[in-house]
Amino acid sequence: MVELLALLTIGSTAGVLGLGFFLGLRHATDGDHLAAVSTIVAERKSLWSSALVGGLWGVGHTISLLIAGMIVLLLDFEISERMERALEFAVGIMLLLLGANVLRKLLTGGTLHFHSHEHGAREHAHPHIHGAKQTDPANTHHGLSFSPRSIVIGMVHGLAGSAGLMLFVVPTIESKIVGLLYIVIFGIGSIGGMMIMSFLVGLPFHLTASKFNRINTYLQLAAGIGGIVVGLSVMYEKGVTEGLLI
Repeated sequence: MVELLALLTIGSTAGVLGLGFFLGLRHATDGDHLAAVSTIVAERKSLWSSALVGGLWGVGHTISLLIAGMIVLLLDFEISERMERALEFAVGIMLLLLGANVLRKLLTGGTLHFHSHEHGAREHAHPHIHGAKQTDPANTHHGLSFSPRSIVIGMVHGLAGSAGLMLFVVPTIESKIVGLLYIVIFGIGSIGGMMIMSFLVGLPFHLTASKFNRINTYLQLAAGIGGIVVGLSVMYEKGVTEGLLI
């Protein structure tokens, strides 16, 4: 609501669009967005490829917002709270599947066993994964490849979460043209913000991919588990706490 109040106090079109760009940048730092992108970036070795994942996420995000924004502005359609909860619940399912997919690739691409050793008189067993060595596809340059999956994930996110606030703000803008332009600027901000965040998230995976394969495997494991945990959390919050499934 802080952003909405700030928007209402700004009189100029430039101020409205500037706010949209700022909110787009900040939107990229949302936890569920980072969890989703991390599950994809975990499979990338190239930092530029990681940044591309974020950029494609932002493109898909903007496409959905433009479509939804046009419906809201041109058809005076209102997004109900129940619909917003349902869309966010779908994001939770998607995060769960993305995290599970990372774990599936780890388990099928490597060997999981329990390593036993002793500390004095006590014996301990720890899970250990021997990951299969990854190689970049032959038809890519340093793993830089186009993945429509990132666009689809961005499109799903574009209809849920805090983006819903953006669609509540847009109808307060008197000019429909300015409203659509606001969505575009918001989208540009989210594209730039997510490219930066994906680049940063990809750093530890990039630095450990070649010489620290075991650490890299554990990072991927953490990304997969993180996606599952965040997904289940979103599903519980929207489905049970907020009563979508009750």
